[in-house]
Amino acid sequence: MNQWTYQVVEIVPHMLGPAVSERLQTELDRLGAEGWELVSVMLVTPFDHLRAVLKRPA
Repeated sequence: MNQWTYQVVEIVPHMLGPAVSERLQTELDRLGAEGWELVSVMLVTPFDHLRAVLKRPA
């Protein structure tokens, strides 16, 4: 039996629209409301492509 369930979220930069940091905050707020807890954020490319790893109890 697993203790945790994990979710990986990719935030990719776009030329138009909100900044990566604003989009990341919006996504983390949404997922936090669903019970997800941020574990890690990684820079995937030098151009602000981020990968966030979240967990919540299984």
